[in-house]
Amino acid sequence: MSDHALLRYCPDLLAYQRRTTREVKVGKVGIGGDNPVRVQSMITSDTRDTPACVAEVLQLAEAGCEIVRITAQTKIYAANLENIAREVRAAGCDVPLVADIHFKPDAALEAAKWVEKVRVNPGNYADKKKFEIREYSDDQYADELERIREEFAPLVELCKSLGRAMRIGTNHGSLSDRIMNRYGDSPRGMVESAFEFARIAREMDYHNFVFSMKASNPKVMIEAYRLLVARLHQEGSDWNYPIHLGVTEAGDGEDGRIKSAIGIGSLLADGIGDTIRVSLTEDAIHEIPVARALAAPFLNKPAQAAGPALEASYDPFSYERRKSETLEIMNHELGGEKPVRVFTSQEKWNAVAHKIAKMGDFKPEIILEKSGVVEIDPRDENALAALNSAPQARLVTVKDEIGLDVIPAFRMLACRLDARHPILLKDTLSPAAGAVDFVDTLLTASRHIGSLLCDGIGDAIIVQGEQAPGQSLRLSYNILQAAGTRIFKTDYVACPSCGRTLFNLQHTTQKIRAATGHLKGVRIAVMGCIVNGPGEMADADFGYVGGAPGKINLYVGKQAVKFNIPEGEAVERLIDLIREHGKWIDAPAGEPVEV
Repeated sequence: MSDHALLRYCPDLLAYQRRTTREVKVGKVGIGGDNPVRVQSMITSDTRDTPACVAEVLQLAEAGCEIVRITAQTKIYAANLENIAREVRAAGCDVPLVADIHFKPDAALEAAKWVEKVRVNPGNYADKKKFEIREYSDDQYADELERIREEFAPLVELCKSLGRAMRIGTNHGSLSDRIMNRYGDSPRGMVESAFEFARIAREMDYHNFVFSMKASNPKVMIEAYRLLVARLHQEGSDWNYPIHLGVTEAGDGEDGRIKSAIGIGSLLADGIGDTIRVSLTEDAIHEIPVARALAAPFLNKPAQAAGPALEASYDPFSYERRKSETLEIMNHELGGEKPVRVFTSQEKWNAVAHKIAKMGDFKPEIILEKSGVVEIDPRDENALAALNSAPQARLVTVKDEIGLDVIPAFRMLACRLDARHPILLKDTLSPAAGAVDFVDTLLTASRHIGSLLCDGIGDAIIVQGEQAPGQSLRLSYNILQAAGTRIFKTDYVACPSCGRTLFNLQHTTQKIRAATGHLKGVRIAVMGCIVNGPGEMADADFGYVGGAPGKINLYVGKQAVKFNIPEGEAVERLIDLIREHGKWIDAPAGEPVEV
């Protein structure tokens, strides 16, 4: 904790206060300042196809999307933004357009003429990654920064003169060689990468920009954004730039929504985030209701009065699981290094008791009413004193209906309770008796439980907000998986489709899931193009990446090992690759693979 002892990313871990930022104008839309959290998305059509792009922009705007991003991978693609922007405005739509730029400065300079905002990725803007391992001397590092300045300064000058906004958007895994060699593939490397570009912009007196720190792993994403905000605060009050939040390659279905809610929702709960994008491997239109639902609890949420000052029981910038003692309850060990267990109520257990043997990975493990759990108000000094002086460790949770938000309540409990006592996390402290929309339950549970798990708090979980027994158990396990806490099935990192994609991502992702969904603990990345290739799938065991139209490259980790495989053969060749590396097992006979 010593490295981070002086860093603070929010004023109070127990009381909500939205981070104060300057306003950045993107066309007519303000980001940060007093504006609500803005919702963004990205179209999937080929940028050269004007009618398709215009139709998709208008559809997204109609659904409530406030800012729309379009890929511009080369100058030729960027030039067509003129036609897209003209037709969108002619249709009476004034939603700001953003050009997504990765490797090509000339594409950025062209795009800035036609759209309200340009997104650059410092890891690959004017950088060709060779994944070289070498030590940069200070002089060599300075030479690299001067080279970047020469490439980046013209774009800053143009954006400044035309009143364009910019996003300096770092992605975990697509960091430059100089950053990788000095800081590693780490949250600190992500922050330093963005600061290199921000300093150039500031020296040119350009301030109309926002930051982002996206990663496919919610733990890494949360740590990187917290570190960014803490470092901005350290730099001074005029580094108060807005923040764009996103989990890259979240995937599809429930998994994609859960992963997004953990990353985006937990940061919003701490007052961080001025604009968000939920990246789903689905049609972009489906991202908007999820993003709006994630932002909704924080619209006009009043700042809360600070409570008693408590030192956090965990390092917010570096994951470590809370060191509790191991207990055995209903023949399951929990606490310490044991798996985080899944609880259910007696009523729900009774409802599924006849089919527990057939529930596969979604079995309930412990009944709440039989667990001996101690329920307390973490503000109750007497209850805390009794537990902390007790000779034996006990399982402890927060009492329902005590008027506290879930995340601060469990943080307070973890701070004030001796670490030896394991903690049972709840998704809500106000379980509803009637029916609740499942997506709202899913997003709330993921935000609350997932955030705490990513901080190392929690030895067991219970989802109380979902009445259906099977759904509540599935949700519990999927949250554990998305938080990286308990891996019980194949983990997929799948990028959202965009104009760069070289195959049908949705169809291919489902096909790969159907073939590999039984491989527990294997992480597979499905990437539409080389931009989201070796960098974005930094944590994956195997990668399936579009190399050219109809052709697939296969990766082991960051290393491409098979090239230009016809798309029709690629899934079988991926299975062969997994088999070669000793990670393949045949699907159990007679049991359906979860798709």
